[in-house]
Amino acid sequence: MRPTPHPSARHWDGSPVVAHRVRRSLQVSPGSVSRLLRCGQSGRCRECGNRIEWYHRSTERPVRLHPQELPAARVPAACRWHVSCGVAHPAGDGSSWCRLPHAVVCPARDAHPTPPELAGLRRSLAVNSRRLIEAGAFAPPPPSPQAPAPAVCRPARPIVQLLYIRYLAARPVEEIQCVAQTRRRNRCTSPLLTSDAPPGTWRLVPATATSGQLALPAEVMAIYDLGGLPYAEQMRWRVQRCPQHAATPAAADLAVADWEPFEPLRHHEHIHTRLPDRNRRPGPASRVRRAVRP
Repeated sequence: MRPTPHPSARHWDGSPVVAHRVRRSLQVSPGSVSRLLRCGQSGRCRECGNRIEWYHRSTERPVRLHPQELPAARVPAACRWHVSCGVAHPAGDGSSWCRLPHAVVCPARDAHPTPPELAGLRRSLAVNSRRLIEAGAFAPPPPSPQAPAPAVCRPARPIVQLLYIRYLAARPVEEIQCVAQTRRRNRCTSPLLTSDAPPGTWRLVPATATSGQLALPAEVMAIYDLGGLPYAEQMRWRVQRCPQHAATPAAADLAVADWEPFEPLRHHEHIHTRLPDRNRRPGPASRVRRAVRP
């Protein structure tokens, strides 16, 4: 004897039948400007400790925005940004709300005067920074000590040249980490400089500047030059991906690439006038040492 199925979409006891939806896996469009996931956008400013959100511009350069939207009437026209399809654009979109770059209201920066319309927001961020410091949740970066040059030359933030542009890295060359997401939904721990990838070359070059930058005359600096590598290899370094994830363009990013456009006058403390020492620790960096020109 078999039970007769109920004509309606209900079980034998009258409870409704819940249809199981097929799970879909989201993928990043290969033509998208940004592969950064939403969970990887939020962060804190290194200088003041306040919350920020990272976005990519149409030129693929990252920008820090204030995490909340503001009325466009309270923000000067030159400071208005808007986000469209996950990409930040330096202009208003015609609506009554807009986004604001964090650098305009960062309380740790005194280089540019804050517009009067945003003075109140900057004061509230300064109060929040003081509360974080007093609670021990944030420690401001210490000022760069005026100490003599160490005996071992190993730049903590080296200057890297790729795609004819010079960038300031956030960590030593052999410690630059991939930003892609793994299958376990965590950040990849593989470095960019691997034993099976072609290395760059340490060179001494003049501390020249590009258009709109101030140069330091009669001074040389050590850079890690990737200009001799193929274009695909330089793009892999630019998007900060290991060789395995460089072959998987659909993989998303869990962090923002650490490249900061280098300016000689602004980043003067990171300029090293001699090449890194050759007798450093073994590992993938050994290929870098062999590529150093005398």
